[in-house]
Amino acid sequence: MAQLSASILRQITYSTTRFGVYEELKEVFSSGVQSPSFPALIAMASTSGFLGGIAGNPADILNVRMQNDASLPAAERRNYKHAIDGLIRMVKEEGFGSLFRGVWPNSTRAVLMTASQLASYDIFKKELLQRTNMGDNLTTHFSASFMAGFVATTVCSPVDVIKTRVMSAKTHESLFELLARITRNEGFGWMFKGWVPSFVRLGPHTIFTFMFLEQHKKIWRQYHGYDD
Repeated sequence: MAQLSASILRQITYSTTRFGVYEELKEVFSSGVQSPSFPALIAMASTSGFLGGIAGNPADILNVRMQNDASLPAAERRNYKHAIDGLIRMVKEEGFGSLFRGVWPNSTRAVLMTASQLASYDIFKKELLQRTNMGDNLTTHFSASFMAGFVATTVCSPVDVIKTRVMSAKTHESLFELLARITRNEGFGWMFKGWVPSFVRLGPHTIFTFMFLEQHKKIWRQYHGYDD
């Protein structure tokens, strides 16, 4: 239950921010005749991801720590009761700055995730609509989101590994020291360590997210009397 509260808090802060800002930026910079170009979508998604990474960092730390707690000796476990308890204890025991530990690799990961997931989805969807006979339907949404999930998993894999190790670390080595150590010990293979389980998790998540988002936007347009 404690782990669930951290996951929910992360979605509320991280996902809501990046999706909300991205859709708002698309709305602002769309001319009504022509949709934003690919570089423009990348820039919008990167901005959205950066802001989402900062907003979701405290919850992300809690998520990582709660996941790793079970693998630690009993004396070293943090045993947070829930997400709010974790936030309060982090500030009390480690200072306010602990909420933003690892914020730069986390924000970098959020930029890469949002750019490779949201922007690539829009591009894949656009290409499918223009180059095939597929209409703007669930099949197109599924296909575009599946490819977006593949791209996002591959692009984010190295940063995911770094983020997890930084946030779960008990030592205070710098990012460059961490990179040097894991490369020395594991070679460059660490960059895609855990790619398959990451795709198994992120692939369906991306598919369901975009299929739900498309249906939500369709219902919203119909409710407000816009043409679908």
